[in-house]
Amino acid sequence: MSITKMARAQVQALTPYQSARRIGGQGHIWLNANEAADSGEYQLDCARLNRYPECQPPQVINRYAGYAGVTAEQVLVSRGGDEGIELLIRTFCEPGRDQILICTPTYGMYAISAETNGVGIIDVPLRDDRQPDFDGIIKQLDNVKLVFLCSPNNPTGDLVDKTGLLRLLEAAKERALVVVDEAYIEFCPESTQAGLLADYPQLVLIRTLSKAFGLAGIRCGFTLANPEVIGLLIKVIAPYPIPEPVAQIAAQALSDSGLATMRARVAEINALKATLAGQLRQNAQVKEVFAPNGNYLLVRFTPGSDVFARMGKAGIILRDFASKPGLSDCIRITIGNSAEMDAVLQILQQEQ
Repeated sequence: MSITKMARAQVQALTPYQSARRIGGQGHIWLNANEAADSGEYQLDCARLNRYPECQPPQVINRYAGYAGVTAEQVLVSRGGDEGIELLIRTFCEPGRDQILICTPTYGMYAISAETNGVGIIDVPLRDDRQPDFDGIIKQLDNVKLVFLCSPNNPTGDLVDKTGLLRLLEAAKERALVVVDEAYIEFCPESTQAGLLADYPQLVLIRTLSKAFGLAGIRCGFTLANPEVIGLLIKVIAPYPIPEPVAQIAAQALSDSGLATMRARVAEINALKATLAGQLRQNAQVKEVFAPNGNYLLVRFTPGSDVFARMGKAGIILRDFASKPGLSDCIRITIGNSAEMDAVLQILQQEQ
């Protein structure tokens, strides 16, 4: 018997999430993973590396709670937002019986985490205006445990309509949890749904230090929810999820000076994004520039395959979404530094 045949059936059939690093590529300008162009500098105290770390480092929890405007009891820190997604599925969904709901096109890890854990998936695709089909979602609430929404949505950049979200939250009471992934919310902080947590215990938010904080390499994310949800997730999370060096760096990033650095980075990225969007709209190869709410722009070209190939030939690695429903000829461009944005425009302006 082959070893593969010994694995769970779900794992044998699983196609791994195609992260930017797994897809790879050959180039010198990496604009395919929505990473920041810099990380900042941090100090590391090695005196406690011989000890197991705290499961939920109090300084990290308290500082993030203060930053997010919630209580410490409403915060869980995990290995990236991806672990928060996984924990929610493992905590609330019975394998082989329960289902989650997603709204494609959206972040791929919701489906991958469900499949890995033997949990079903109901897809209610985004409407033509790229908003969730709230009527369609509400009709499925008795069939799902978790509804995943992404705001700003990766890859389209759209924000979830608050009126529709409120209607969904009312309908979901005592039926399902509504999870809003706010991985990119620092680029449009006025659009966070954190203010709704106090009134809607069925609401959960996913956050991360990977994007605006420039710390994708340390894998540190947060789940914000009512204390009852956090208490259940604590039962499931690994005993030592946050390595001591990660906790030290996260605490520094969430200090007053760290937050000031993050906000300055966001201001720079948003300014570069606005400039790039304006120049793209003037280019004959561009059919559509999608919503500019994250640290990226999704762009529909004519045709996208040619633009993607030309960028790759020039060593500029972007992310192709042409195979996703409704995203033909679409390429996602991470907002890097000014030189990297100039390089993208230079290739577009060259003769084909």
